[in-house]
Parts: sequence; structure tokens; C-alpha cells
Amino acid sequence: MEKEHLLFDLDGTLTDPKEGITKSVQYALNAFGIPAEDREKLLCFIGPPLKDSFMEFYGFTEEEAGKAVISYREYFKDKGMLDNQVYEGVHSVLEALLKKGKKLYVASSKPEIFVRTILEHFQLDSYFIFAGGADLEGTRGRKADVIRYVLKECQLTDRSKIVMIGDRKHDILGAKEVGIDSVGVLYGYGSRQELKDAGAELIAETIFDLQNLL
Repeated sequence: MEKEHLLFDLDGTLTDPKEGITKSVQYALNAFGIPAEDREKLLCFIGPPLKDSFMEFYGFTEEEAGKAVISYREYFKDKGMLDNQVYEGVHSVLEALLKKGKKLYVASSKPEIFVRTILEHFQLDSYFIFAGGADLEGTRGRKADVIRYVLKECQLTDRSKIVMIGDRKHDILGAKEVGIDSVGVLYGYGSRQELKDAGAELIAETIFDLQNLL
């Protein structure tokens, strides 16, 4: 896949946010009196927009989901955000891609202010030309909207030279909506079937497989 501009998802693609996200969801659910002792059952929250997840997985109304997101961010900002780890091999793969002349960007459904803090904390920010994410007001939460935002901010117009890389169907579907190709990765939180059904052009099992594909 000869692409010049590579857009990376953050959660489940560059870093493993399992601890921080599931604890933040647990905190938000507890605020509604909902016990969530088994955090493994909260892994479905990694990837999709938060508000949608509270509505889909717990039957919250839109208003309740909005309040849950506020509670989630209370914990996430103070404790959960950096309860995270970079996947093994990510630094070396990003470095190799840069040496090949690739231009790298981040397109995440996580609020942009959190995206940039995480990248800086784990010394990933220097690899990327631009890191785009959702806004806190919820007007730019869908993956397709974030991708469009990154393309606009970076003045990327030739969609044939752009690819979106992510671990969940939302990354793949967002790319399709915008008109760019996509690569799914299996070391994150989406299954092969999920990525295949969403229409990923290629699927990489490991971070090094991803490097070879790109």
C-alpha cells in the first residue's frame, strides 16, 4: 500500500488505554448507581465515541449519556488519562515510516486536548505533523468528522494518497465515509471479523506487519 499520508487512531492502535478507560467508565457508571466490578466487560468502550457507547451498551438517554461523559472525564483527566501504555514496537515503527518519507498524523475520537497530552507524555508527539481529535462540546465526535477535520487542517486534498489506520470498525467506516482507504490492526480491540465486515482494505496482525504493509 503506497500511501504518503498516514492517519493513525490512538487508543488500541498506538497505545493500550485499557486500565485508564475502563476505570473511568466504571467511575461514571458508579455515579449512576450502576455497579461495574468486571472491567473486562467495559472493553467495548475503547474506540467508539463515549456518548454513543453509554447509550448503546447501557441504554442511557442522550441526556444521561451526556452526564455520564462528564463524570467519565472527571476521573479520566485526573487519573485515567496516563494510566496507559505504548504498544511495544510503536516507536521504532513510526521512526522507520518517517525515514521512508511518510507523513504521519493522528485522528482520534478522544478529545483533542487529551490526545495531545497523551502523545507528549509518552514522547510520541514528535513523530506527527498534526494530532486531531474530538472537541469537548461534542460537535466533532464521529470518526468521519475527525478525519475531515485533520484533512482540512493539514490541507490534504488528494485522497488517493491517504490511509486511515485503526483497530475498530469506526476507523474503517469513518475512512470509507470520507473516501480514503483504511488498514485495520488486530493487536488492539477490534476483531478480524469486525474490521473485515466494515470493509478494511488490508488487515495487519502486528505492529510490524503494519510497517511492512505501509
